[in-house]
Amino acid sequence: MTERSMQDEELLRYSRHILLDDIGIEGQTRILQGHALIIGAGGLGSPAAMYLACAGIGQITLVDDDSVELTNLQRQIAHTTANVGQAKVVSAKETLLALNPHVQVNALAVRADAALLDTLVAQADVVLDCCDNFATRQAVNAACVTHRKPLVSGAAIQMDGQITVYDPRDASSPCYACVFPPDHTPEETRCATMGVFAPLVGIIGAMQAAEALKILASIGQALTGRLLMLDGRSMEWTQVRMPRKASCLVCG
Repeated sequence: MTERSMQDEELLRYSRHILLDDIGIEGQTRILQGHALIIGAGGLGSPAAMYLACAGIGQITLVDDDSVELTNLQRQIAHTTANVGQAKVVSAKETLLALNPHVQVNALAVRADAALLDTLVAQADVVLDCCDNFATRQAVNAACVTHRKPLVSGAAIQMDGQITVYDPRDASSPCYACVFPPDHTPEETRCATMGVFAPLVGIIGAMQAAEALKILASIGQALTGRLLMLDGRSMEWTQVRMPRKASCLVCG
């Protein structure tokens, strides 16, 4: 984190955070000095980035090589009809700066490969996996393990969502590969073919922002080692404990 103190306008902007005993001036200052790397600027990345920007995070780096399509607008709330055809990271940057001009937004319209992630993850304080494909998730996880950076992982498809935190700084925390081994590639499920309930990505994405803010402000208990799964039909949550695997190919 980089050192920076709040100005008068920021003290007013973030006053409802500062009033919270859990956050206060010190916690909000840590948020202000934080840098979040968000992989994916779609359904999950939109609400996650917007809440982080509104909450006063100092810097957001958005990575996504896709462009805004009309079908995205049913759920990807960082984008508008006027942004169709524009790079998602550029569209999202406009939205984030409109919400909070104090946030530094780095928009990278590229695919997140291993080499790029090795550089970007090292520069971040927290990483949010908001992408929609298995290979990228594994690459993000590997970089987070290498650089010992906390990873807030979310997913949503059809009427089901899930969220957890993988934190390599915690000796008991599993990594993504402990739970989803890279040598057991699942069948890809995408919104384009399976569909997704619009508010579901908002619920999971907002929770990703909440977990990232808790990590940055050093408050509460993160979802480390716990996978929360949401059944959107009944709005029931299921919690599963996830141990670290000594035989893991990435963190073992």
